[in-house]
Amino acid sequence: MNQTAEIPFALTLSWLRQSYLNKSITPEEIIDAIIERSEKDIQKNIWITKPDRLFIQPYLDRLSEISKENHPLWGIPFAIKDNIDLAGVQTTAGCPDYAYTPSEHATVVANLIAAGAIPVGKANLDQFATGLVGTRSPYGEVHNGLKDELISGGSSAGSAVAVARGQAAFSLGTDTAGSGRVPAALNRLIGFKSSLGAWSTKGLVPACASLDCITVFAHDAEEAMIVDRAARSFDDKCAWSKPIPTPVPKLPKKILLPRQALHFFGPYKEQYEAAWEKTVHSLEQLGLPIERIDNDFFSKTARLLYDGPFVAERWADLGPFVKAHPGSTFPVTEQILRSGAKDSYTASLLFDHMHKLAAAKQKVKKLLRDAVFITPTAGGTWTRAQVDQDPIKTNSEMGEYTNHCNLLDLCAISVPTDDAADDLPFGATIFAPSDHEDFIFGLAREMQHFSTPSIEKNSESSNQADSVKLAVCGLHMRGFELEHQLHEHHARFLCETKTAQKYRLFRLDTVPVKPGLVKTETGAAAIQVELWEIPLAEFGSFTASIPSPLGIGKVELQDGQEVPGFICEPYAAQVALDISNYGGWKEYNNRNK
Repeated sequence: MNQTAEIPFALTLSWLRQSYLNKSITPEEIIDAIIERSEKDIQKNIWITKPDRLFIQPYLDRLSEISKENHPLWGIPFAIKDNIDLAGVQTTAGCPDYAYTPSEHATVVANLIAAGAIPVGKANLDQFATGLVGTRSPYGEVHNGLKDELISGGSSAGSAVAVARGQAAFSLGTDTAGSGRVPAALNRLIGFKSSLGAWSTKGLVPACASLDCITVFAHDAEEAMIVDRAARSFDDKCAWSKPIPTPVPKLPKKILLPRQALHFFGPYKEQYEAAWEKTVHSLEQLGLPIERIDNDFFSKTARLLYDGPFVAERWADLGPFVKAHPGSTFPVTEQILRSGAKDSYTASLLFDHMHKLAAAKQKVKKLLRDAVFITPTAGGTWTRAQVDQDPIKTNSEMGEYTNHCNLLDLCAISVPTDDAADDLPFGATIFAPSDHEDFIFGLAREMQHFSTPSIEKNSESSNQADSVKLAVCGLHMRGFELEHQLHEHHARFLCETKTAQKYRLFRLDTVPVKPGLVKTETGAAAIQVELWEIPLAEFGSFTASIPSPLGIGKVELQDGQEVPGFICEPYAAQVALDISNYGGWKEYNNRNK
C-alpha cells in the first residue's frame, strides 16, 4: 500500500527506525517518496546525481540480508556531497570535465552502508568545495530550504538542503573552512564536524587535504551521534586518519563567549544580532560559568587560511587540472584557486606561518582545556541575487566565525537556536579541542532546547508523569553497540550509579554476548548501572524489542529507590559465567579486551 501521504516532511532516524520496527512502512516506500519529492524540488538544484531506483535498488535488496536490530542505520536514506565517492556513481566535485566514476566507496560511505544506510544521491556543491554560499556550481544555484530567495550556504549546499527538504534523513558534507556548519545554520539543522582525522577522508576530492573533514547534517544532536558512531574509524589507508575514540557526551566546566562586539551583516543583520543576544541569554540560564575572551585572536588566526601560503595547498591539488582544462572551472572558483599560486607565497613564508599557527594551537589548547567557545555560526545571510553582485565579499563574510576551526585543530557543531525571523534560521557553533568532542555533544543536547523544534519530537520532559527512569547494565550503556536504541526512543542519560548489594551479573552466551542481572539471596554484589530517563510514550515500544532471556523488572538501587531496569531470567544464569566480581559490564569489558 502506498503510504507516501503518511510520511512526515522531515525524515528523522528515530521515526524511520520506529516505523521499520513496527512494519508500518518499508524502505521502498521511503525511497519512492524521496524520488517524488526530488522531482517536485527540481528547481532548487539540490542534486547532481538525483535519487533514482536504478542505483539505489541494490542497497534496498541488501536490507533483507541484515538485521534491523544490529544495524543502527538500517534503511536510513542519506545524501552524499558530490566530492565524496560512491562506487559506480560519478563524482564531479561540481565540475563536469573533472568527473570520474570510482570503483569503490569512500571509507566513510562504506562504513555507513555497512551500518545499513541507503545512499540516495550525490548532492550539488560549490565547485571543488570552494565557497560558503551555494551559488558556485554549473549545476545551478542551490536554493535555501526554507526561504527560496536566500542562499543555501556552501560548499555543502545540496547536502544540507536535501535534509531540510525531506529528501534524506541525514547527509554527508565536507568542511575545510566552515562548509559543514554554515549550510546547517542557514537551513535549521545540526552540522557536526569531528576532530581532524576522526573520520577518514579516503575517497574525498581534496580541497586542502591537511584540513579537510567529512561532516554530517542531521535534525538533532542525538541523530548526529548515531551517524558519528557508524562513520568514525581509523583508516590505515588514509594518511590523515587518527584513532580518536567515540565521544561520550558531557558538559564542559565553562563556556567562553566573545568579548569584542561581533560583526553582523546582510539584509537581516539586526535580526541576526537579536537572535545572538537571545542565545547568549539562554546560555546564561544553564548555570555553567561564563567568561568573555578575546575573539580577535580567532579572527587573526583565521586570516592565515586565505591570506597566506596555506591556500597554496588547494592549488597544489587542483592547479594541474585547472591549467590543463582552460574554461572548465567556474570563473570565481578559478580566481580563488589561482590565488594559491602567488609568487609571494614562498617556502620561508610558509614556515613562518606554520610557526605562528603552532603557537596559536598551544594557546587555544590551554584556553579551552575545560571549556568550549561559542559564536554565531554566521553573522548574517544574503539573497542569491546579492551574492551574484559581489561574490567575493559576501562569501568572505560568511566565513568570519568558521575559518579558524580546522587550522586550530578544533571540533565543532552548529546548533539551531530560535529563528531570527519567520523561516530565517539562526545557528550558534560550539568549538572545543580535538580531545573534547564530548563537550560539544553534551552542550549541543542542552542548546537544542533553546529553540522551538522544527520537527515533531516526543517530549524529553523530566516531568515524572511523562517519563520513566530506567536502569541499564549492558549493551545499552554509553559507548556500547545498542546505546543508539535509547537515543532513538528519545531517552536521556542521567547518571552512573550502583544497584543495592542484592545482585549477581552473568556473561550470557548470546549473539551478541551480553550480561544478565539476577537478584539473589547469596553471593550478592552491588553492580554498576546507568540511570536513563525515557518518555512514557516511548517506554512500551522500547521494552517490546528486548529479547529473552532479558526483560524489564524492578531494580533496587544503592540509595534504596526502585526503578524499572534490565533483569535476566534465572534459568539463563545456570549455564553462564558469573562476572559479579568485576562490579559491572564496563569493567568486565575493559579487562577482557
